[in-house]
Amino acid sequence: MQFKSTLVTSTLLFCVALLAPLVQADTPTASNEGARVYIISPADGDTVPQTFTVRFGLSGMGVAPAGTDTAGTGHHHLLIDRAEAPPAGMPMDATVQHFGGGQTEVELSLEPGEHSLQLLLGDMKHIPHEPAVLSEKITIQVK
Repeated sequence: MQFKSTLVTSTLLFCVALLAPLVQADTPTASNEGARVYIISPADGDTVPQTFTVRFGLSGMGVAPAGTDTAGTGHHHLLIDRAEAPPAGMPMDATVQHFGGGQTEVELSLEPGEHSLQLLLGDMKHIPHEPAVLSEKITIQVK
């Protein structure tokens, strides 16, 4: 049985090695020139309760649910306490809050302390546009 298990594992690793070069980043969707995403509220430096509302703003493009293939649109993604934005050309993972229904606000609950918030617009496949439509990062205090 040990031989069979080793053979299966070796075969799987060989297949993964063969297929790895075929997994590539998607071609990013172009953003509109001058498009801008921003956090309406809270404001940078605000102190908020543990549960609060974050309102999203967008200009120069439209909001559309994930899966909507319409030029000049995207949907919001919220980055909480992230040092850097997700990589270009790759779908955003579960470390980013997705608003694929086209939502423009969220009620958020965070632990007390300092937190950073930043918005990133994603295309129909949750991939950042090119160039990225990324807000300024704000810092808030949760009491």
